[in-house]
Amino acid sequence: MRLNLLVFLGLGAIGAAQTVSAPPVPAAPKPLKLGSIVFSGSLRARVETWDWFQPSSGDNTYGYSGNILRFGFSQNRETWDWNAEFAVPFLLGLPENPIAPGAQGALGFGANYLTANDRNRNTAMLFPKQLYVRITQFGGSKAHSLKLGRFEFQDGSELQPKNASLAAIKRDRINQRLLGPFGFSDIGRSFDGMQYSFTKASGNFTFVGAVPTRGVFQTDGWGWNKTAFGYSSYTKPWGKGRLSAETRFFALYYDDWRRVLKTDNRTAVARAGDPGNIRIWTFGGHSLHAYQTPAGALDFMIWGAAQTGRWGAQDHRASAFDIEAGVQPKILPKLKPWARGGFYNGSGDGNAADNRHETFFQVLPTPRPFARFPFFDMLNNQDAFGILILRPHPKVTVSSEFHALRLSSRNDLWYSGGGVFQPWSFGYSGRATGGQRSLANLYDSSLEFRPNTRLALTGYFGYAQGRAVMTAIYPQGKDGRFGYLECLYRF
Repeated sequence: MRLNLLVFLGLGAIGAAQTVSAPPVPAAPKPLKLGSIVFSGSLRARVETWDWFQPSSGDNTYGYSGNILRFGFSQNRETWDWNAEFAVPFLLGLPENPIAPGAQGALGFGANYLTANDRNRNTAMLFPKQLYVRITQFGGSKAHSLKLGRFEFQDGSELQPKNASLAAIKRDRINQRLLGPFGFSDIGRSFDGMQYSFTKASGNFTFVGAVPTRGVFQTDGWGWNKTAFGYSSYTKPWGKGRLSAETRFFALYYDDWRRVLKTDNRTAVARAGDPGNIRIWTFGGHSLHAYQTPAGALDFMIWGAAQTGRWGAQDHRASAFDIEAGVQPKILPKLKPWARGGFYNGSGDGNAADNRHETFFQVLPTPRPFARFPFFDMLNNQDAFGILILRPHPKVTVSSEFHALRLSSRNDLWYSGGGVFQPWSFGYSGRATGGQRSLANLYDSSLEFRPNTRLALTGYFGYAQGRAVMTAIYPQGKDGRFGYLECLYRF
């Protein structure tokens, strides 16, 4: 019965999975107006089912309902605008005991939600999701924009490419790798601070300075965390004729001054004796290219980052890169296939006893676009993958992915998570692997159906074939499964 339910979820169709697809996201429905004030919102309802890798004890197979209602008011003026949006996340039927002892740890997102909400199996909260004023004109020029207050931000999203393929790749393979609202979770996060942008046809400069709010797994999204970041970027579109391209350079500074136990490969005693700040500089960029040929469209993407700074008492030196390519051949025109593949590498720490921390740190991302079955992230990870997208109808997108996952360093941990979400939790978890490197092979599929501009229905199913790491940690069952059905309605 359990397997049948999971297979049903895999074949079903309901949510907002982030898949690469050339057609743009459907336009938002026409909002309701109260004079010049606009009222709008959305309701996302999702049923998730987890069959986590088999622990020695604890609930690894369970289902629950995760939902979020968002509604708000906004107004556009000639030189400024404002937005007041509120969120009501509500979680129903969380598992009773989704936690195993030792390295087996949390058994899926159900464990994260339960522990972050005082072990309440049903929980809800109302809080401001966005609350900002934006000045849209300085000195008669609309190239400037200054946003002050609480808002959402995704690094990489500063400029929208005109080429549809580049826009889709950027949306799903570039945006929010390091900074994002963690929108797949049933609460998400926002940023309190300021965002300045200067945009011309020749390019965009953006600066953001902010503090992340609580949320993600904790339904109370009111407060702050004792962390902050500063981010700046320059994005330039270029290319001519058959070539469309874009290049971005960025710098990101992150400071975490919480006195919370760090997650890394040192002993518990060493970590407990290191309350120092995490201060990390990340420098990097991306370049996207799409080229039209008589046989079809070709695309190429490279993303990379290098890090320096302090990890408490340790020096921090780390790096990551991702190289991808794709083709949209002019065959099977009714399916409009798009095949993509690539390789990602995020550095790991090879020596827990020295004074260097070399695990790439993903900061405050939205992990789900890059880990659709979210049992891994970009820390100490190597990912060789292939993606096949089929678009049999303008309202339908089918995406299937394969990922061969292994750890970059056998002396480091298997990490998962998406950054700080409450003051007393580090935000990333890590499991010792006993010197093993091969993590899992992930096979998954999603189907998205958009019948109109208001409604999106999605189904997803992922199967993780555990390898040596999973065998070492979960000897009673090394394979895992995850699926969901989701309905997103916008009003």
